[in-house]
Amino acid sequence: MDSSMLQRPVTTSPGQDLTRQTSRLSISKPPIDLETLQDSGIDGSPKTPKAVAMAKPSPFLEPGRKTSPNTLAIVSLSRDNFQPITLEQSTGAVDGYAEGATLNTRFGSFPHSTLLDIPWGSQVRASVVDTGSRGRKRRRGDVESEDTPAQSHDEVDDEQAPAAPVKAVAASSGFVYILRPTPELWTSCLPHRTQVVYTPDYSYILQRIRARPGSRLIEAGAGSGSFTHASARAVYNGYPRAPGHRMGKVFSFEFHEPRFQKMQDEIKNHSLEGIVHITHRDVYKDGFLVEGKSPEATSVFLDLPAPWEALHHLSRRRTQRDGAGDNSSGPWESPLDPRRSAYLCTFSPCIEQVTRTVTELRTMGWTDIDMVEISHKRLNVLRERVGVNLPSEKGFNSTPADVDEAMTKLKNDLKRTHEFPPSHGNRPPNP
Repeated sequence: MDSSMLQRPVTTSPGQDLTRQTSRLSISKPPIDLETLQDSGIDGSPKTPKAVAMAKPSPFLEPGRKTSPNTLAIVSLSRDNFQPITLEQSTGAVDGYAEGATLNTRFGSFPHSTLLDIPWGSQVRASVVDTGSRGRKRRRGDVESEDTPAQSHDEVDDEQAPAAPVKAVAASSGFVYILRPTPELWTSCLPHRTQVVYTPDYSYILQRIRARPGSRLIEAGAGSGSFTHASARAVYNGYPRAPGHRMGKVFSFEFHEPRFQKMQDEIKNHSLEGIVHITHRDVYKDGFLVEGKSPEATSVFLDLPAPWEALHHLSRRRTQRDGAGDNSSGPWESPLDPRRSAYLCTFSPCIEQVTRTVTELRTMGWTDIDMVEISHKRLNVLRERVGVNLPSEKGFNSTPADVDEAMTKLKNDLKRTHEFPPSHGNRPPNP
């Protein structure tokens, strides 16, 4: 087989810059034998060749039929108002609520006990909760002074061993829907740390970069995690079950340390650790290798302020930023899969960024460059009833619905005209 292989990265920037590249590059190293690879967290297998401990399935990927404790759920308050919540199984009163952990909304109070072990999509009625002991507990560690009054009998009772949670009683009004988490719902209610890649954008991007079950995807600029969750679902084809078991995976990079730590916590809480590998790194300087090894990615998404600064790392041979070859000594390993085509997308809000990125791509030999702008518009579909006998109100069109109805209306109008009594100035002509 010829050592030259076809590389097809696609760079896409909805909202702004979508690029596709085709170039023929020389592959200087032989294919990697995956069976001899020891896991470093890159191929999804454990770091030692021992048995793999099965991870808890993520509710984004395998939610099951019913809600369960310690899992994420999305509460639908109204059409465009969603709230994420981690369901808790309470063993006693929590924060003064005798019913246990409780979600408070403008539609009422919802103890978690009423949200557990029910099918996803269920409507849940609000409950009448007992808030009698709320606010009377002292903070732990407070030191009482001489001016501190003695504890009342109620406060002494509160500090006793917690009793079993009280069964919730349904209220007369108020309800919410409990929904299983999806990337679309998570995008609409996640905590914003940066500008978010919304559903119309990432759905188009994932299609253009050919993200599919089993793909290895690089994401630079994790931000708020919207694209991370969407790409994890796109590449998911199961959890690794044995050493060397290669599965779809997302390799995410974040430069800002506080955002990196928050993303790390979210990935752990959402049980995505086996699917998403996040790294704290400046990709402009240090590239996209993971623990010194190649992710062997076939899809790349760069949500960076200056994506052209990182493009020289996404090559099948050592190159400099101006596209010239780098003849320095030392081993070189590409983050791209040497046996498959790769597709690259850059996401930029300004045309100046697009121009710089396209110039750098052309300098490095990339071709077939596209720029695509995505505009999100909401279409409201209304049902309109048509008929001559319908009232003249909103949602009704009092015109004939078909030819037969139009002819019937015309005949009725002519009949009423002939039956109308003639006036002196408008006598019918003599026969």
